[in-house]
Order: sequence, then C-alpha cells, then structure tokens
Amino acid sequence: MISPIAASEQKATKQLSTLRRFLQYLRPYGKEIPIALTLVVIGASSQAIGPFLIGWSVDHMIAQGNLPGLLLILGLLAVIYSIAVWATRGQIIRVGWIMQRLLAQLRQDIFTKIQSLPLSFFDRSEAGDLMSRLLNDVNTVNQAFGQTIAQMLGNLLSLVGIVIAMLSINLRLGLLSNLVVPLMILTASIFTRWARAKFRVTRQTIGELSAKLEEDIGSVREAQAFNRVQINIEQFNILNAANRDANVEAVAITAAFLPSIDFLNTLATAGVLAYGGYLAVTGEATVGVVTSFLLYVQQFFRPIQILSQFYTQAQSAFAGLERIFLLLDEPSQLNDAPDAVEMPPIQGEVRFENVTFGYNPQRLVLKGVNLHATPGQMVALVGPTGSGKTTIINLILRFYDVSGGAVKIDDIDVRSVTQASLRHQIGIVLQDNILFSGTVAENIAFGAPYATQAEIEAAAQMANVHEFITSLPQGYTTVLGERGAPLSQGQRQLISIARAVLINPRILILDEATSSIDTRTEALVQTAIARLLQNRTSFVIAHRLSTVTQADQVLVIQLGQIVEQGTHAELIAQQGVYANLYALQLGA
Repeated sequence: MISPIAASEQKATKQLSTLRRFLQYLRPYGKEIPIALTLVVIGASSQAIGPFLIGWSVDHMIAQGNLPGLLLILGLLAVIYSIAVWATRGQIIRVGWIMQRLLAQLRQDIFTKIQSLPLSFFDRSEAGDLMSRLLNDVNTVNQAFGQTIAQMLGNLLSLVGIVIAMLSINLRLGLLSNLVVPLMILTASIFTRWARAKFRVTRQTIGELSAKLEEDIGSVREAQAFNRVQINIEQFNILNAANRDANVEAVAITAAFLPSIDFLNTLATAGVLAYGGYLAVTGEATVGVVTSFLLYVQQFFRPIQILSQFYTQAQSAFAGLERIFLLLDEPSQLNDAPDAVEMPPIQGEVRFENVTFGYNPQRLVLKGVNLHATPGQMVALVGPTGSGKTTIINLILRFYDVSGGAVKIDDIDVRSVTQASLRHQIGIVLQDNILFSGTVAENIAFGAPYATQAEIEAAAQMANVHEFITSLPQGYTTVLGERGAPLSQGQRQLISIARAVLINPRILILDEATSSIDTRTEALVQTAIARLLQNRTSFVIAHRLSTVTQADQVLVIQLGQIVEQGTHAELIAQQGVYANLYALQLGA
C-alpha cells in the first residue's frame, strides 16, 4: 500500500510533468515571451517603488512642510503609476495573445488526435466525454492560465520586490512582516491538496454529464417513442447532482481559503502597526518608515491572495490537462507503416487469406476466413446479426488490423500502403448514412472537396437525385440541418449514393442501402445502385436476400466463418443454411 507521503509525492511529480508538457506549447512564441516578461518586470518594479516614495515624502516633505517637494513627489508617483498601468495593460494583452494561440493549438491537437484515432478507441469511448475534453477542459485551462497568468507573473515579481524593499528599509520590521509566510505556505498546501482532489472529480463528472447529454439529445425521438423520458430525466438528475456536489465541495474549499489568507493579512498588519508604532515612539524608526511598511504589508498580501486564487484555479486546470494529455497519449494503433507506400490505381481484386480477428483479443469474431473476389464481381455477405459481416467490411477498409492472416487488394497487403490512398479508392453506402450541416453540394462532395459543380451535378444525375435537388428552394446551395434534416431517409440515401459516385471507387461497399425507405424511392435507389455497381468490385451486406439474387458470389457467414459459398442458384440447390433463410424470408 502506498503511504500518504509517497502518494503526495507522486501527485506533485505528475503535476510537474503535466506543467512541463503544457509549457512546451510556448516554444513557438520565443520572441514574444521576453517582451511580455519585460513588461511584467516594469509593472512590478513600479508597484514596489510607490510605498517607498510615499513613506519618504512623509518624513522629508510633509514633516518638514516642504510643499513644492511634496508636489514633485506626487508628480513622480503619477508618472510611476502611469507606467505601471501601461506596463500591466501591455503584459495582459501580450500574454493573452500568446495564451489564446496556445489554447487554440491545444484544441487543434485534440481534434486532430480524435480524428486520427482508430475505431477501436471509439468502441470504448463516449462522444460527449470527448467533447467535454475539447471544450470544457480546455476552457478550464483558459480560465486558469489564459486570463490570470499575466497577473500571476506580475504579482510574483511584485512580491519579490516588496520583500527586498521591506528588508532594505528596516530589517526588524521586514522579518516581523514575513513571519506569517510559513503559515501561509502551510495553509496553501493544505487547501490546495484538498482542492486538487475535488477539482479532479469535477472534471470527471462534467465529462460524464456531457456524455449523457449528447446521448440523450441525439436519441430524444427514441426516448419519447419508448416512454423513456422520465427515466432519462432521473438518470440525468443523478449525474447532474454528482457534478453539482463536486463543484460545491470544490467551491467550499476555495471559499474557506480566502478568509484564512485575509486573517493572516490582518494579523501581519496588526503586528507591523504595533511593533512599528513602538519603534516610532522610541525613535528607532520614523513615521514614514512605518507608513511605508503598512502600505507594503497591504501590497504584500494582495499578490499572495492572487497567487493563491490562481493556485486553486490551477488545480482544476491541472485536472483538465491530465484528461487532455491522456487523450493525446492514446496510441494510434493504425498508423501507417514507416515504409508504407501509396496504393497504386487498383483493379479491385480482394483476398482474405486465413484471416482471424477479434475486437477483444480473447474473443475472435472471424476465424480463418478465406475469400476471393475478382475485379468487377458482386459479393453478397449474408448471415445472422453478429456473425462477422460488418467486420469483414471494416478489415477491407482497414479500420482495424487483422489478428492473423492477411487482407490483400490486387495482391498488396493493405497494411503496406497508406490508409488515405487505400480508402480513396473504396466507396461506401451505409444503411443509415450521415449527412452533415452544410449545403447539398458540400455533402455530395464530402469525399472529393475539390470537385467542380459540373462533376457534382453529374454524380447527382447518376444517383437519380438531380431533379429532387433542383426542386429545392436554393437547389444545390440549399443548407441542410444536422444529419441532413429535413430530408427523408430515401432522399438522404440518394445523396449518399451521389457521394460515392463522385469519388469513382474501384471497390464499393453497400450495407442494405434500400432498407427503411418507401417503394417509389427504393426503385430510384435500386436503379442508382445498379449504375454504381457497373465495372466495380462490390461487397453487399444483405438482410433481404431478394436483393442479392444476381450476386456473383454469396457468402453465408455464421459464428465468424464462411459456412456456404456460391451463387444464389447454387446455394438454393444445396438446400442448406442459405436455402432455409431464403425460404423463411419468402414465407414471411
């Protein structure tokens, strides 16, 4: 069992490592940082000089009735504080400029990482939690560092300047004023240790809450249809309450911390007033020196308060950074091989050579699968849910790597070529294709963003959707909502087919593209698919066997193995699994 001291050391080491990694994002701003630091030094120095001049003017101008000298000091103070205001404003602008670009790069890195992660990562992750890391966690870092780091740097240097000034003016008063520093450090250590644990919980609960929110908003239709509304509300309330309680506990710690610092401030002020007054009465110190010290004590605690507030905010930021870096460190299991080459233009021959695969290494989904599709063939995959049909498709696209054996296209192992060049030559039309917020033309050109308007319209005509698009209020520039709203399922499917047509793939994958649409639209889809299949190797996942009677090969898959293989007529004649499935569907 790890001791509390060892656990605390581990946490401190982890935070230091996290901070070091975060500071690496400052490297591109090597020219701007010295300018910002110079402004910080100017501002801190200006703040430290003020109380000394005020105390000096009390002894040498006010006490001696030197009005012209006092006016001169007042003018000098006005200049000094004007410089301080200018420098502080400049440092905040400069540091803010750096931090916002740093945070923008951090968001970019997170998004790039999410886009490049293998599908196996998303099998175990929630979209809402990922969004929380990109938005909420980065925003927490922004609040802690982007808005207060400039003030923190300035106050840190001010604190150093104040300590030096106090010890230089009067050593005994300076030492007395600093007696509370160890108490402050101890207080900060205790509170921040509590805060760190609580803020880590707040980041975790907001991630869980975001995941639940994203899931329930996306499935509100199903929730209403299955009378799940009240249950969803209750589940959300539980997560919401957990996040609320975590934030309340974190805020309670912060709220208790600031009054503690104020108490120590009052204690130090009282000590300076009492001992300084004694020194002034006994003639060992002037009234001006005591005045300077009282002002310095007030300034001394202000930076400590700000630094303490920053430190508590930083606990939440560190918790967010830990979650961000955990995501950025997630291994990209499907990186291109170091010697990967571009996939040359393919003919469309596909081979599975004794392929085994499992999403979980302990449980294989495919077991020794062998198949061979020649260029231009239509291969139908049939079988019960969970038999491995979609897995075969995923391996052709190299969404996953095989556990054993090889997947080859034109006798080239898909692991030896770049993923982009492989997928560029494969088209896919799913049962429930996703359209995106944007124009109809942008959705068709999703896989070919530099396509011309003429090419987009030609693809739409081949997909039997051109006439429908031109009937829309703005034609191809009509803006669609999320997931293609308000188009019907059939209209979305036709646009998805046009999307596949536009990239002109040599291999085509269809996942029951005609299900869940009306009879008239189905005829349009079937015609469009027939055009799309011409002279292309195609793999069709078929739930309705009537749609694959013309396939060159029908592969019947059960429990991760091909149990029957042949044409529709050959398999019917065998009177095996396929024939039974076909008879059952006809009977239905």
